Amino acid sequence: MSERNNRVIIYGGNGALGSKCVFHFKMCKWWVGSVDLQENPEADFNILVTYTDSLPNQEEQVLNELNAKLKNEKVDAIICVAGGWTAGNIKKDFAKNTELMWCQNVCSSIIAASITSRYLKEGGLLTLTGASSALRETPVEVSSSLPSEAVCVAILPVILDTPMNRIWMPKSDMSNWTPLEEIVELVWRWCNKIDRPANGSLLQVITKDFKTQVNCVHGLLSDEVSL
Repeated sequence: MSERNNRVIIYGGNGALGSKCVFHFKMCKWWVGSVDLQENPEADFNILVTYTDSLPNQEEQVLNELNAKLKNEKVDAIICVAGGWTAGNIKKDFAKNTELMWCQNVCSSIIAASITSRYLKEGGLLTLTGASSALRETPVEVSSSLPSEAVCVAILPVILDTPMNRIWMPKSDMSNWTPLEEIVELVWRWCNKIDRPANGSLLQVITKDFKTQVNCVHGLLSDEVSL
């Protein structure tokens, strides 16, 4: 290893943003490791992955190569800037493009987090990169092939009162668990256009003392809904 004290791993270190990160940290005299599909010649150390490999295989490869290089040493930061995006008609290559987005965005973040659990110093930094489009309704294209005026929302419960949760968490405070019937009632109301949230809404379902409320953490909801 280099005698330099500061070390960073850039996941996606050969992409547009990743290359800028590598350059900047090198200019600041940090040791820089890059993980990407292709080598960044400016990095001190490169790990080349193949996105078509399974997630467990990618993780194993990256961790093995880092272990051989770092041994018992830690890094100051892990910066994940790997990723990509796609657009178009949902009827064309939807599953194929989704798999690509999964590999480029989700798998890279998962492995970056796995690296963090093993090689990040105390007080270190992990940065993951997403997209602001996650905070608004999609799609934004007229040619998406989704029905006009269709609404897509996400339900965000804390803990659902399921048989398996009762088995695995028998000592938990079940007064804060959301009954399944209340989720069903909520969805039924929306299907009938009763208190239906705006397209793209993220809806937090919170139960406390056997009383459930739905809070819209993003999007529009006329009022806080109590069930």
